[in-house]
Amino acid sequence: MSSNRPYRNRSNGAGPLRLLLRLILMGIGLGVITGSALKMLGPQVKQGKLDLPEWLPGRNWISLKVLPSRFNMVEEATNPMISNGNSLQMGNFQTKQELTTLSNRWKDLAKQQKDLQASAFLLVLDDGRYAELSPETALPAASSIKTAILLVALELIDSGQLSWNEPLKLTKEIIGGGAGWMASKPLGSQFPAHEVATEMIRVSDNTATNLLIQRIGGKDVLNARFNALGLSSTVVNNWLPDLQGTNTTSSHDLARAIALVDTGKALSPRTRDLFREAMSTSVSNRLLPGGFLKGLGGKQGEPDNSLLAKGYRIYNKTGDIGIAYADAGLIELPDGSRAVAGFMVKGPFNDPRSTELIRDMAAAMAPVLKPKPSTPRTESTKSNQP
Repeated sequence: MSSNRPYRNRSNGAGPLRLLLRLILMGIGLGVITGSALKMLGPQVKQGKLDLPEWLPGRNWISLKVLPSRFNMVEEATNPMISNGNSLQMGNFQTKQELTTLSNRWKDLAKQQKDLQASAFLLVLDDGRYAELSPETALPAASSIKTAILLVALELIDSGQLSWNEPLKLTKEIIGGGAGWMASKPLGSQFPAHEVATEMIRVSDNTATNLLIQRIGGKDVLNARFNALGLSSTVVNNWLPDLQGTNTTSSHDLARAIALVDTGKALSPRTRDLFREAMSTSVSNRLLPGGFLKGLGGKQGEPDNSLLAKGYRIYNKTGDIGIAYADAGLIELPDGSRAVAGFMVKGPFNDPRSTELIRDMAAAMAPVLKPKPSTPRTESTKSNQP
């Protein structure tokens, strides 16, 4: 029996399906070929003999996978904290306009003490204003280098290679004299990483510092990371306390290490908070904080509390080995803007002029870092308030 239904060409629907199947197979084939090629080229990328093209998707991710790194940290170019534009809101470590009056004032102060070698650097993160005095000169770091060590230790936490509560074991070779209490504990004693890091900053414990250096992987690994972070003058050559002054840094490096954290170039928000918490515990506040308070004028008192009463806060870390003194910190102003500053002086052993010079330079900085006056509220602004 014949049917009145129109004849349907069954091949009509097969055309699009066949095309789709071909595209899928081609995609799979290209993926296999690309993956094989990258696997073959990996050793050359690793050895620096070949640069992957910039148009290649996932180029930075691939580089991170094939390049060995103890820290496996994401490069600044691919850091989500930077690529989403937050770095512009948080400020940048970039000089734009020199505060020549302050730079000249620092030079005059240094010239008055011809047998002292001084270095200073200030940068307002929000607008790029800066002042400097031999900022790249490498000088004995003393305990000021502990800020950069803290930064690298917290990078390990971000990369999952260190836990904040991981126990660190006290061994004979890393016991350091001078500041701190951990050296007095029995060999084999264990301390959680958070206590070690905090005591390194709070009371400048040298044994705690050596524990972290050892846990990070030793001096060579640490110095390589300093160099990768752009801290070119920061080098650890000996265990702390390093009374001979072989460990070095610069006022520029001291400021940069702190700015990397505060501007989001290094560390996640969580470890950035840990960095600030540790820095806030420092009990030494007579150099940068004390000098800055002196420069603000008015009734003086205990530096930290007196600065807070005026709307300022300084997260700082000092250094002192007799022949060299240093202090560097993050300065928060009453209007919410921030600056980083570092000061270093090398001179005769236990010469009080060294510390006084740092205080004088910090005092000269204070009038420059005046907060912007608040904008008066208009009637329309007031009416919009709940």
